[in-house]
Amino acid sequence: MRLLSIDDLHVALGGRIVLEGIDLHIDRGEIVTLIGPNGSGKSTLLRTIIGAVRPAHGRLARQPGLTIGYVPQRLAIDATLPMPVARFLSLPRRRPAHAVHQALARAGVPDLEDRQMAVLSGGQFQRILLARALLEKPDLLLLDEATQGLDHRGTADFYRQIEAVRRELGCAVLMVSHELHVVMRAADRVVCLNGRICCQGALERVVTSPAYRALFGPDTGDALAFYRHDHGRHEHDHPAGTPVPPASDAAHLETTS
Repeated sequence: MRLLSIDDLHVALGGRIVLEGIDLHIDRGEIVTLIGPNGSGKSTLLRTIIGAVRPAHGRLARQPGLTIGYVPQRLAIDATLPMPVARFLSLPRRRPAHAVHQALARAGVPDLEDRQMAVLSGGQFQRILLARALLEKPDLLLLDEATQGLDHRGTADFYRQIEAVRRELGCAVLMVSHELHVVMRAADRVVCLNGRICCQGALERVVTSPAYRALFGPDTGDALAFYRHDHGRHEHDHPAGTPVPPASDAAHLETTS
């Protein structure tokens, strides 16, 4: 089921074109990873999807009644302000206790409800932001570099939690990643952005694209840990860091000049 369709989207900020000619769709249940260099417009695209940025041109169509959960790149909280996790999750409006419990459990931190926000570790803080995004049981979950500042283990744990959320809710996930060597192993599709979409498709195909190599260098693809998502396989079939076999000829790659 198509949740989101973007056609010929142009976005200008401060009189400068940031995104140009964006064509993208997101279907229910798929995980899409958005990559690109700094300043390529990744965060702007997510903010446009949630309505925080108004496009200059183009069409952005959401499925009627679409619910979006959004985890921002960063969120500053006054460390001197006493605020337990449960209270934070009930802002700006109070949430039922069972909804808070459920969101924390889905985010993998069921025991942090009474913990003060100021004393959370980086990984715990990101899980709380994830819980906040999950309160409405979103159809589409947007993650803007949600693993920034986490170590490799914390990143891997966070990704596994996202997979579990997708399986439980049946939602789609659009995730911005800035770390090419830990591109989300469950990604059904990778979209390479640099003001416009350069290429998109399965990860192992994208990294062999001339457009991708022009952005990140000819040797970058060889350094990536390739992972392929397979709904019918268990996690132990392809442990983290295990290269996947070459993709079949059926793997799809779209390249935009």
